[in-house]
Amino acid sequence: MEPVPRRAPVVLVVAAGLNLLAGRTVGRMGVPDYQSLMRPVLAALSDGVLRTSKQLRDDIASSLGLSVEDQAVLLPSGNQTLFANRVGWAVTYLAKAGAVDRPRRGQVQITDRGRHLLSAHPDRVDVGILGQFEEFEQFRTAHRAEPGAVVPEPAPVDEMTPTERVDALIAALDAQVAEELLGLVYQAGSVFLERLSLTLLAAMGYGGLEASEHTGRSGDAGLDGIIRQDALGLDLVGVQAKCYALDASVQRPEIQAFVGALQGAQTSRGVFVTTARFSKGARDYADSVAVRLVLIDGADLTRLMLAHKVGVTVRDTYEVKAIDRDFFEE
Repeated sequence: MEPVPRRAPVVLVVAAGLNLLAGRTVGRMGVPDYQSLMRPVLAALSDGVLRTSKQLRDDIASSLGLSVEDQAVLLPSGNQTLFANRVGWAVTYLAKAGAVDRPRRGQVQITDRGRHLLSAHPDRVDVGILGQFEEFEQFRTAHRAEPGAVVPEPAPVDEMTPTERVDALIAALDAQVAEELLGLVYQAGSVFLERLSLTLLAAMGYGGLEASEHTGRSGDAGLDGIIRQDALGLDLVGVQAKCYALDASVQRPEIQAFVGALQGAQTSRGVFVTTARFSKGARDYADSVAVRLVLIDGADLTRLMLAHKVGVTVRDTYEVKAIDRDFFEE
């Protein structure tokens, strides 16, 4: 067997997480798996009252008769209880299916779709039932897929190798963090997004914060930022940031206006950042002009923030061990 190449530490909760993918119970048998918690989540929210995460967990624990000991079981990392982790995943999946809404951070409320699921499925709500909704299937099978890309169906967990399971877990964890991250950016507003865009580009190696200038003003049709790539300011990159609703689309006229602003700033390179998406017309126009444009939508924004650790921190680090065969050959 060939030696396994050394890999960088990965951020994940291995023991509990792999079983979360399979919907299995780890630790005390009194704590249901995350799929088994989906219907209890909906039942606890059925009165329509907005609940905090703690209130929701308390209501579910009471309805299921979970003991204090059951609720206190920790994940291997020791940073979160198994019960809180599984309720969190159940809420995330239900939110992706449109069954619950999270209007503010840490608060949850049932939707009309959630009420329908509750009445239509008196025994159990799980991933198989949520799969009837298109947005949920997109979430499950198309994490950060390029437009038009063919996304293969994920293999059943039991058919995955350990490495594939780890990779699938990391992707699922990143998707959960990215969803919350984008929501927080949108809630923070336009000025925050403008400054975030410059901070992110600096973290990626473009100019550095000392070479970046925030120029945006309320109602300004010009650039929101300028990055000077050289000491004399001869090599400029213009930045535009638009904090739009997550389901909105940036259209071609806005990209045309951005190109005009770049020309006014005497630069032929620009980065357009938005919390929303870009329409096909906007992307086609960006590809057709002589100005060099980079379009960063909400999905790209959170992907880059995770990759360059902007707005996120490393919570847990687990090392994946491999045999050092040179040690045995000395």
